[in-house]
Amino acid sequence: HGKENVDSRHSRGRGGETTRFHTVNVAQPVRFSRKCPTGWHHYEGTASCYRVYLNGENYWDAVQTCQRVNGSLATFTADQELRFILAQEWDLEEKTFVRKDQRRFWVGYQYVITNRNHSLEGHWEVAYKGSSEVFLPPDPIFGSAMSENENVLCAQLQCFHFPTLRHHGLHSWYAENCYEKSSFLCKRSQTCVDIKDNIVDEGYYFTPKGNDPCLSCTCHNGEPEMCVAALCERPQGCQQYRKDPKECCKFTCLDP
Repeated sequence: HGKENVDSRHSRGRGGETTRFHTVNVAQPVRFSRKCPTGWHHYEGTASCYRVYLNGENYWDAVQTCQRVNGSLATFTADQELRFILAQEWDLEEKTFVRKDQRRFWVGYQYVITNRNHSLEGHWEVAYKGSSEVFLPPDPIFGSAMSENENVLCAQLQCFHFPTLRHHGLHSWYAENCYEKSSFLCKRSQTCVDIKDNIVDEGYYFTPKGNDPCLSCTCHNGEPEMCVAALCERPQGCQQYRKDPKECCKFTCLDP
């Protein structure tokens, strides 16, 4: 019923005597909105989490950093996903490597050069074989730091800092020397995050983020399922008290 106050109820026990009990934290519907660790942005359309890393790394180091957080350099399945990325505010500070109003970061594509005669010709590939992504970028702008000896260039997605440009989805694709240093965008599957912001592995019990620290759920495909709520007894000998927002059935007595 959504009641937060102490609920006193009466029931008829054996022998006709009346028993009395108190419950607090009456279970109520909860909407779980956190499916990514802190610092990651969630997109429902792909059930994925995204994060921009500001520390400038070359392409290969960026690949390893993303792998260490159970992800990969981001690739995109459709225009809608790309529009979601472009619309985000990525908290990009001054320590970026390009103009303040323009942001570039490594993403998970490579441009393979097939002809250098009169103009550069080639095609985009997804950097990781076996990927199911179907979206490939359009023809790129070639970066200023590219080498004449390199036959493989790496993808940088450029977005714009100004909100009007960002929300119109304006962007550019660059094919750049893979050893240049740049910010980069990692992508990983959504996950279960508990009330203390810890990542929970598949199949484990946890208390999801929300307003009820007395829920216990099972993590399944990044979603809390089969949740069970505990009801707490009122703290004895205490008239006024405060519930702990992170610990089940833990109270602080506020009596003088």
